[in-house]
Amino acid sequence: MEHIVIIGNGISGITAARHIRKNSDHQITVISAETDHFFSRTALMYIYMGHMKYEHTKPYEDGFWTKNRIDLKRAYVQRIDFNQKRLHLDGEEEMSYDKLILAVGSKPNKFGWPGQDLEGVQGLYSYQDLETLEANTHAPFTSEKDRKVKRAVLVGGGLIGVELAEMLFTRGIEVTFLVRESRFWGNVLPKEEGEMVGRHMRKHHVDLRMNTELDEILPDENGRVRAIRTKDGEEIECQLVGLTAGVSPNVDFLKDSGLEIKRGIMVNRHLETNQPDVYAIGDCAQFHDPPPGRRPIEQVWYTGRMMGETVAATLTGERTEYRPGHWFNSAKFFDLEYQTYGNVPARLEEGMNDFYWEHPDGMHCMRFIFSESDHRFIGINTFGIRTRHAKFDQWLNEGRSVEYVLEHLVDANFDPEFYRSYEKEIIDTFNQQNRASLSPKKKSWKRIFQLS
Repeated sequence: MEHIVIIGNGISGITAARHIRKNSDHQITVISAETDHFFSRTALMYIYMGHMKYEHTKPYEDGFWTKNRIDLKRAYVQRIDFNQKRLHLDGEEEMSYDKLILAVGSKPNKFGWPGQDLEGVQGLYSYQDLETLEANTHAPFTSEKDRKVKRAVLVGGGLIGVELAEMLFTRGIEVTFLVRESRFWGNVLPKEEGEMVGRHMRKHHVDLRMNTELDEILPDENGRVRAIRTKDGEEIECQLVGLTAGVSPNVDFLKDSGLEIKRGIMVNRHLETNQPDVYAIGDCAQFHDPPPGRRPIEQVWYTGRMMGETVAATLTGERTEYRPGHWFNSAKFFDLEYQTYGNVPARLEEGMNDFYWEHPDGMHCMRFIFSESDHRFIGINTFGIRTRHAKFDQWLNEGRSVEYVLEHLVDANFDPEFYRSYEKEIIDTFNQQNRASLSPKKKSWKRIFQLS
């Protein structure tokens, strides 16, 4: 019976543990210093906002792990001896392994800003970050004058920053958001979508500053943040700074260990590292040769789950290649829902064309990406319109044309009752711009229940 050790109890590590147990009798140990038990990381914001308690974010009861013979170890791994297959833990404890899975996740980016380690400066990734945020922002006060944190400055234009802004607003804290690009999430979203998100954030009273970079975080006499200074020389008073400029693989403790590392831990498509019997999955893994249409590092929930399932199959007798299929993702910018399928670059690439539709209300849009040569459908962004993943995945697999997708767009409409549908307007706009004559299914706009 082999001893399989998994470092990290996030979605990737725990998925691997569960599927290894389903298909084998191996000894399994999961090591994590973050929490005793696996929890839903995406629910951290709801704990802070009072919508959930920590125990509500644990998908499995605490007895699940003993029942399924998955040993949980609360510890830091300080060093790994790959030649001897030994882990050196804090407190001078050691542990041996036969197979090792590295699922060590990410950490918030820091870029060497002066003052980035002051009290009141933090990221939002781990449960400890949530506890720090609670300590930083929760204090009894009898009036607004006594409020400990009145304004926060968030640095970086990504999804974590949007979540943190929404969280802080529930505590009555004003938010200034610094984004160095000319539009929000400019390395991911095309111009129109980025501007839509920016408008929506300002509508929710975010003080959004585009083309603005952090230069320095300034301390008070007690070593706590009192203000930030931008590269333009503007000083903004604040009592909290959120570093939300993305995350990077949490691999510092593995450097100079013999493990091949660039940004992340280098793996092949079977998630194998350069060390024998050592695998890397989730946020920390970086592919030498990514699967078609995918990035070398993908730090989203479902890719971690897929990698966990893949490595578990390999370790239980069926060597399996990681095949995640077409890229997809979803998010919310406050109450503005976003979905993307396939390849939708921030700027059109060679051989690509696009069609963009936006409703006059500025809150609903779709962007279709297709090839210039044969109009093959490549990808789509949707904002404010719920769609079905399975349909777009099917059309991408079948190599359908953009015209086919538009004519059958109603089939991808998630269409909750009383929600308005927009297929007719979208197809009419496409026809006008392309002098086409597509015939949408009438049921796409003639519905019994519609609200305008």
